[in-house]
Amino acid sequence: MNTSKIKNILFIVLIAVLSSVVTMLGYDVISKKGKTISGTTSPAVSEEMGAYANSFNQDKNLVLTNLTTSEGYPDFTEAAAKSVDGVVHVKTKTISQQQYINPFDFFFGFGDRTPQPREQVGFGSGVIISKDGYIITNNHVVENATEVSVSLNDNREFTAKVVGTDKMSDIALLKIEGDDFPYLTFGNSDALQVGEWVLAVGNPFNLTSTVTAGIVSAKNRGNVMGGGLGIQSFIQIDAAVNPGNSGGALVNTRGELVGINTAIYSQTGNFAGYAFAVPISIAGKIAADLKEFGAVQRAVLGIHVPNIENIRRENPDRARELSQIKGVLVEEFAERSAAKAAGVQKGDVLTAINNVPIRNFAELQSQLNRYRPGDKISVTVDRNGSSKTFNVELKNDEGNTEITRSVDAMGKLGATFRPLNDSTKNKLGISSGIEVMSVENNGLFKKNNINKGFIIMRINNTPVNSEDDIAKIVSATNSRQDKVLLIAGFYPNGRTQYIAIDLTTN
Repeated sequence: MNTSKIKNILFIVLIAVLSSVVTMLGYDVISKKGKTISGTTSPAVSEEMGAYANSFNQDKNLVLTNLTTSEGYPDFTEAAAKSVDGVVHVKTKTISQQQYINPFDFFFGFGDRTPQPREQVGFGSGVIISKDGYIITNNHVVENATEVSVSLNDNREFTAKVVGTDKMSDIALLKIEGDDFPYLTFGNSDALQVGEWVLAVGNPFNLTSTVTAGIVSAKNRGNVMGGGLGIQSFIQIDAAVNPGNSGGALVNTRGELVGINTAIYSQTGNFAGYAFAVPISIAGKIAADLKEFGAVQRAVLGIHVPNIENIRRENPDRARELSQIKGVLVEEFAERSAAKAAGVQKGDVLTAINNVPIRNFAELQSQLNRYRPGDKISVTVDRNGSSKTFNVELKNDEGNTEITRSVDAMGKLGATFRPLNDSTKNKLGISSGIEVMSVENNGLFKKNNINKGFIIMRINNTPVNSEDDIAKIVSATNSRQDKVLLIAGFYPNGRTQYIAIDLTTN
């Protein structure tokens, strides 16, 4: 082999070696840059979210590195393994009323038409968010439930207490007893980007510990389910979510909780490519409120904005004009308006809250839902082409900054009770019952002429034998829209009475 050929071969080998070295160095640089962007430290969580995480004593170190395989593909294995332990299977029992029709009615026109109670079992998901057993789920998972239990990924089962519920956001907070549960830490849902990988973890079709993957399809999605929920600022994802996933976790590839899976858009009831999650920036605040106050503290600006969907039906041109506005038009004010008091005027276009850009009503709602009455925020508006900023002290719906606390529905009854033993029940000829031992003068029992000695057999057609039975029914009724107790009972040697008590009255 001549010298020139040897030189050519050596030159080719040298080029190949240099190419390999450059490639390896490049991969190392890219990997390091990737870790800098989404590695051991998460994008900064807002001050508010940090406070909500502190409400549940979350350990900030319980997060994962955003891992990739050696080929550069996303690796979800560690995030999935961490998440399934923090997601629970929720089982509920509710009592429905079925109208029983006696066949003799068809012949004689009379008979027993008393609604018959029927126990129904429901399933869903929930997310443990604290070491001592607080769990976020959806309101519709536990609504009207007389009994709630949860199963962990390690098959342990617990009876859960419903700490509080919020119908507007479809969020509920549960509690199980213990002090060493695996849990998910709050992530930064504001930092999610369209196209970012996420995992949905839950129990679809009663199949436990199921993980599906997808991307963020859109943020601040409003008008979901025809606006059936009060909160209209959802994360839209294309990860498969089905019945049973409700209340489950939406996590990023670091294993952080960024949303609560809530709804799907489907004509069949099953997954059709669209699913929606309540951002943890909203759900975390609601959970913290329910834990601390038993009720959600909602802050409002006191402004009215145009309903573009309604306007579109009557005036398409006007709706098209409004939809081009980058911000939220102030059309009118509430009777007691924090925004008006601060200097905002009709016709102003609201463009930012605390320097966070606002392009539509969903983004405005997303920002306001993380504050409480009494919080002070800066509001930037566009007024005839000129930018102005106002300092606004947010109010509640009643126009003040007072804290709203949950009402103790059992306490409103104003009564104490004594269980009946079997011999007393047999003597009275009843199969279920509890005796009223005392009543308070300002309680609902006294106001509805239920006094000491009254025997309660059923409430809302559900048999009662203990104060705990009554408490469960009252709690379930208090979460419904029609907060009415129908009490069936009697005084010894008296006739059966049916007494309706409205829990909303004072």
